[in-house]
Amino acid sequence: MLKKISVLLLCLGLFINALAQKIQSPDEFLGYSLGSRFTHHARIAEYFNYIAKTAPNVKLVPYGTTNEGRPLMAMFIASADNIGKLEEIRKNNLGLAGMEKAAGSINSNTPIIVWLSFNVHGNEPSSSEVSMQTLYDLVDPANTRTKAWLKNTVVVIDPCLNPDGRERYVNFYNAAKGDKPDANPAAREHFEPWPAGRTNHYFFDLNRDWAWQVQKETQGRVALFNQWLPQIHVDFHEQGYNAPYYFAPAAEPVHKDITSWQREFQVIIGKNNAKYFDKNGWAYFTKEIFDLLYPSYGDTYPLYNGSIGMTYEQGGIAAGLAIQTRTGDTLTLADRIAHHHSNSLSTIEAASANAQKALTEYKKYFDAGRTNPPGEYKTYVIQNSNNDKITALAALLKRNGIQFGYGLNRAVKGLNYTTGKTETYKPAENDLVINAYQPKAVLLNVLLEPKTFIADSNTYDITGWALPYAYGLKAWAVKESLKPLRQKEVPADVPLFTTEPAYAYVSEWQSVNDVKFLGALLKRNIKVRYSEKPFEAAGRKFKAGSLLITRAGNDSKNFDETMRALAGEYNHPLVQLHSGFVDKGADMGSDYIKHIRPLNVVLVTGNVTSSEAVGEVWHYFEQQINYPVTLVNYTDLNRMSWNDVDVMIFADGYYGGDFPSDKLQSWVNNGGKLIAMQHAVSQLADKKLFGIRDKEVKDDKKDDKGKDNSNKVISYADRDKEALKSNVPGAVYKIHLDNTHPLGFGMPADYYTLKLNDEVYEYLGLNGWNVGTLKKDGYTSGFVGQNSKAKLVDGMLIGVQAVGRGAVVYLADDPLFRSFWENGKLLFGNAVFMVQ
Repeated sequence: MLKKISVLLLCLGLFINALAQKIQSPDEFLGYSLGSRFTHHARIAEYFNYIAKTAPNVKLVPYGTTNEGRPLMAMFIASADNIGKLEEIRKNNLGLAGMEKAAGSINSNTPIIVWLSFNVHGNEPSSSEVSMQTLYDLVDPANTRTKAWLKNTVVVIDPCLNPDGRERYVNFYNAAKGDKPDANPAAREHFEPWPAGRTNHYFFDLNRDWAWQVQKETQGRVALFNQWLPQIHVDFHEQGYNAPYYFAPAAEPVHKDITSWQREFQVIIGKNNAKYFDKNGWAYFTKEIFDLLYPSYGDTYPLYNGSIGMTYEQGGIAAGLAIQTRTGDTLTLADRIAHHHSNSLSTIEAASANAQKALTEYKKYFDAGRTNPPGEYKTYVIQNSNNDKITALAALLKRNGIQFGYGLNRAVKGLNYTTGKTETYKPAENDLVINAYQPKAVLLNVLLEPKTFIADSNTYDITGWALPYAYGLKAWAVKESLKPLRQKEVPADVPLFTTEPAYAYVSEWQSVNDVKFLGALLKRNIKVRYSEKPFEAAGRKFKAGSLLITRAGNDSKNFDETMRALAGEYNHPLVQLHSGFVDKGADMGSDYIKHIRPLNVVLVTGNVTSSEAVGEVWHYFEQQINYPVTLVNYTDLNRMSWNDVDVMIFADGYYGGDFPSDKLQSWVNNGGKLIAMQHAVSQLADKKLFGIRDKEVKDDKKDDKGKDNSNKVISYADRDKEALKSNVPGAVYKIHLDNTHPLGFGMPADYYTLKLNDEVYEYLGLNGWNVGTLKKDGYTSGFVGQNSKAKLVDGMLIGVQAVGRGAVVYLADDPLFRSFWENGKLLFGNAVFMVQ
């Protein structure tokens, strides 16, 4: 009897233990089938945390939070043997890349690392649903197929790169749909309101931010990515719902630094994906639309960092739970999940099957960077003419794992980025020096090459981004390999404060950091002035635009203590003056010394605006200069008190036929300052009260070879080629900047702008200032169609017009583009605070 009881207890124990080890599928955990509804991000995070506590072969790594406080995480899944050795695997992998002191090794047990990133665009939500199912497949003890892959593969799953955008979309859809999904494409559930869910909290496209890392989600994610540098990275997306599925190999143009092996392995994985799509009869395409050029995508950034980077695109944007396509079929969320899920597993399978070859090629990639870097230039020297910009550039290089130093003990001969000519330059001790012989040689070459090589001009994004232009710094590309003298910058001499009470303090005006400091002063009601002319005092030279904070007009009793405390709080250098009498230039009481008053700023938003352009301005005020801005919908402008507004910003957008309204014109006439950007400028052109005029372009009936093309017949097959002639996807142009005008204060005379269109304007008349003008030799880098290139000469791109007691600032291009165009941040600060 006792023996029977013992056997029963043993069986019961085994049964209870089996129950305890059972891992719930997403359907079981959530209480509904994947695809029957959209899962809130909080529930996705709960499932990943549940698996982290339940499955023995995983490790959940949090890497930050979003602007709205949602968690960001990555799950590492490996075999039972490897899960406890993740740190050892990571260091060995970085050793293969030459990013660790100890060299890495490859043997039969070395795992390949596959990184799957889901849902970077919030309104492309099917992939986050897939992340849960893929995770379950990898941890399910009964899944022998995935167990075999994990013997030589570490899989990393980031379930949602953009939780804030996803929640914006999911909340919209759940509120818009009825009891059942409506597949009619005209149903309201298929039309998101502005700003839609694609972007993050500040309306930034996180899939354009990998290299620049201006958003906090990207900063955390790319920092973790660079701690591992996987062999394979897949970025899961959705495209228009009428499109079939897209997967690699990618379209042209493919950057010349992408290796033949990286292209070959895209084909290997693509064919494996196709095998399962063929089996199921699912439609797909490859080698179209999605190219590999711009360095800040979720496929190109990994490629330039040694990975096999790929984009997978499922048709489905705006599809909701179900939608009827133009072929008459109904595309469901369950369909979209099935397709992404198939490719998730197929990619891991192909990686596992080719692990040894992939690891060997991965090591060769980084070995080549250290011994034979790509490109003709082997050293880059960047002049430290602006310490704030150099510091910002150094921080960007460091975030990307690019090695650099300071100073050289000899002159160099190299391509001058500004003149485009080979010239000699003697570097100073704090000039930035970057040697190309390093593990991140490819990424370095891509980010600094003066002219982007473009084999095919039909590209998906901007084609010019060289960092010296983006940061507005003079630089030389040298064909000789030179090593910097030091790894650290020599500290600059900081003016010391004396105990004697100051007459005034001077702050230089040369970067966005100075704009931030000005904002801090104004928010504390400290009176600030600036000098319209350069001056010399206390043995120092100060440029026009330098800020002056005088004892007169401020709290005299605590003046010195307050200013020194602020200088310390913001790590901001100030020069102490003991007299208002200057050595050269205008004295402190001159009419050339202008007062800067606190400003009430309104940023116009709503569905007539580009949400991304609005987001750049919003982020600039809140996250970069920390100065208050009020966001007002265009349709609500009449509800605000116009008399309380000092500055109104119209970012890129299409504002309609009633723009500018009579009320807006009256407000400007009475002292308001209007800042118009990109297409907002074009909508002011030729309008009453505004002096800006579209540039007249001669209708040249001859082609680029001088032949008459007035009767030219274009074939249908050549339609894309012909369209490219008027295309400007994003190219760098040099413009002449009048830096004696307040809009140009602190800026160099040569300003580099990123042209995203071919709009250029006639020079302003006598009541305006042509601050930024384009000449015939303005083209610098990137693709520009021949028709557009002919148009982009001799005109105005940046200007200021006095209108009554107010002013209009015209910015034909976006100086805050994706917030990585550091060169334009001071210019925009001038538009807000300096122009009067």
